This record gives sequence, structure tokens and C-alpha cells, in this order.
Amino acid sequence: MLGKIKDSAAYISRFLEGEKYRIGIILGTGLGELGKSIEIKHTIPYAGIPHFPVSTVQGHKGNLLIGKFGGKNVIAMQGRFHFYEGYPMQEVTFPIRVLHELGVKYLFVSNAAGGVNTQFLVGDLMIITDHINLFPEHPLRGKNIDELGPRFPGMTDAYSPRIIRLAEECGKKLGIPLQHGVYAGLQGPSFETPAEYNWIRVIGGDAVGMSTVPEIIVARHMGMECFGMSVITNSTASPELIKTNHTEVQDIGNTAQPRMTALFREIIAELESWKSCWVTDL
Repeated sequence: MLGKIKDSAAYISRFLEGEKYRIGIILGTGLGELGKSIEIKHTIPYAGIPHFPVSTVQGHKGNLLIGKFGGKNVIAMQGRFHFYEGYPMQEVTFPIRVLHELGVKYLFVSNAAGGVNTQFLVGDLMIITDHINLFPEHPLRGKNIDELGPRFPGMTDAYSPRIIRLAEECGKKLGIPLQHGVYAGLQGPSFETPAEYNWIRVIGGDAVGMSTVPEIIVARHMGMECFGMSVITNSTASPELIKTNHTEVQDIGNTAQPRMTALFREIIAELESWKSCWVTDL
């Protein structure tokens, strides 16, 4: 796998023009248009990158964007890969390995998620404080590659307490209300039943989705500092609000884009100057 990672990174690095890119962003379902707020220097289709998977999900454009956002150099994934598409976990998370090889130290992840917490409203933004991994395959399963990270990486602070505190301050500054919660990751592609929503609530989940968890695990395996945010696209407050479909998920994600864009821009602008309280458990 190391050879493939280096091949992909070598291809992409030609578009970086010798500049450092320390920030990576994954734009999830309905949020790909956030990429329009990036001052794009280069757009690289996934299909042209050696060894990269190709996204098959509606709303995931399948481009790697190189540019500036919040005054900082960023590499943004306009579309991600999912276990339910048939890819093994090593391919789902392969782009995260490549971002790290390119020098990315901070990973920002966005997604659309079902609201399990009955206090959440449709359209809320939720800072992910922790996750529950309910996928049937682990992204670190198999022989460990020591050059990438340790055999048994800790996940105590999978989501950076430092960036979470910064996000809270930025939310107050911008007047954007924020929820906090635990994200439960399931394989999909079917949406959850009412009984499954209840079960996820019992085990401590506040929102549920079909991505993010594998990406964060792999990023932390390599020592990257991570931040995740969900757009709540349906609610368990009533039986009618539980019902959803992919089009509705995309539409609600689109309505949340201005708030998420403003928040991500502010966080990224202040990221490296914000006081450090990051303690790694790797």
C-alpha cells in the first residue's frame, strides 16, 4: 500500500507548486458545493489520480480541490468513498493516507447525519465530540504498516479538544448555534429503522451516518488532528420526522452550507494561531 500512497501523492504534488498544504477537508453529502467558497487553483478529478477510487454516490462530485480557504492553503475532497459502495475499508480511507503523505496535519470532516438525540432539530449543526464504530470491518484490520502509525492507536481524543473549543468560540462570534454529540457510524446504504434509532440512542449516540468514522480512525492512526461536524437531516422527535430519503438529505445539507462554510472558514483562519492544548494519546 505504501507504494500506491506515494504514487498518488507524487501525482498530486505536481499541482501544489512547491507550497505547503497542512489542512485537508472532506465535503460530505449535500455539502460539496462548499467547494465554491474555496479559491481554487486546481481541480483534479479522482478518476485521473493513480490508485484513487471513484465516487458512485449522487451529490459527490469526485474532485480534489487545491486552493485557499480562510486565507490558508487547503486540499478539499469534493466527495468521499463509502463502505456500502463495495470498497474495502483500505480503499475507503486511502485518500486520507495520501493527504497525510502530502503533508496534511489537520483533517476537517463534514457529513449529513440522522438526528438520534430528540432535542436536535432538522438543519442543526453538530460538533462531533466522539464516535461509536458500528462498521463490520475495521480500517486498520490486517498487517500494520509501522511507517504509517502504531499497531494499537489510541482514540481517546479522536476529535481534537483544541479545535472543538476553537469551533465553539467561532460559533459564538458568528452567532451560529451549535449542538454537540456522539456520531454513530453504520455501513448503510439503507436508512435506519425506528428500532435502530432507539438502540443507537441507548448506547450513547446522538447522530448516525454512513461515513466519517473510518476516515477519523485512519487519520488518528497517522497522528493527524481532526475535527468533525454533522448537519442533522432528520429527527427522531416524531415518527414523521424520522422518514427521509437521499434527495431530502442533500437538500437539507445545501441549506446548511452557508453556516458551515462561514464556520469552517473562521476556524481554519485561526487554527494555527489558537492556543495549543492538544494532547495526543498515540
